[in-house]
Amino acid sequence: MAPIIHCVRHAQGLHNVCTANHVIQDPLLTDLGHEQCKTLRENFPRHANIDLVTASPLRRTLYTALESFAPVFESKPDLKIIALPDIQETSDVPCDTGSEPSALKEEFKTGVDLDLVEEGWNNKLSGRYVPTNKALKERARAARRWLKARPEKEIVMVTHGGFLHYFTEDWEDSSQYQGTGWSNTEYRTFSFSEEIHTDDLEGYPLDGDNASLEETIDSRQRRGKTGAMPSREEQKTLYKKGTQGWDDQGLQMSTADREAAKVTGGEEVNGVRV
Repeated sequence: MAPIIHCVRHAQGLHNVCTANHVIQDPLLTDLGHEQCKTLRENFPRHANIDLVTASPLRRTLYTALESFAPVFESKPDLKIIALPDIQETSDVPCDTGSEPSALKEEFKTGVDLDLVEEGWNNKLSGRYVPTNKALKERARAARRWLKARPEKEIVMVTHGGFLHYFTEDWEDSSQYQGTGWSNTEYRTFSFSEEIHTDDLEGYPLDGDNASLEETIDSRQRRGKTGAMPSREEQKTLYKKGTQGWDDQGLQMSTADREAAKVTGGEEVNGVRV
């Protein structure tokens, strides 16, 4: 049976405080971010059931995982976070660009398995991790399939607000905040669908299992939603609207294209970019 996935957006990072901080490469958590981790740690009800914790290799996601799910590691001393490059954030701005593998190995000497973090994982200019819809859909699907094939029964995945929409293929409220519908340290719970989808949300054919996800009813109710998540056909429409809105804000352009277009960095709410 495929595992249950608890998807988590990272706690507040320095780049979330103001758009000027987007120039910080691989920023750390703020004091508020550490408090958010503490709150999640105290309120998450499934620590005893978690078999595996995965996280994007950016520092804010790794520290969110280490701090928020400390009870998991305390009860399972041999368990390490698996850092998964495919679930890194979408854009190529410095704050969404990770550190070199050697620096991560020096900083995270214990508690994190960095075996999958290879040279070039933080290259957003070409290859697998460029900020294009095609590349993002492909690595989101690869991550879903990797997780679906895992032997564990209940998994935590700590990642980023933008990437979560590609990973879950849920585009409802995708622009509630700038570039995401997820708040910091929000978690939602998903199971793998029994339906086999043969095309992606743009209608392109797939060469195998899409490993589609469905948010559980309890998870939706936890965040004030009623009923099941929007249907696959509804998500196709929401995807088009969501990605177009992000493109209009310059959230998925290359840095060079964004500068040329002079696209604004979006609005802040009470001085905080969420």
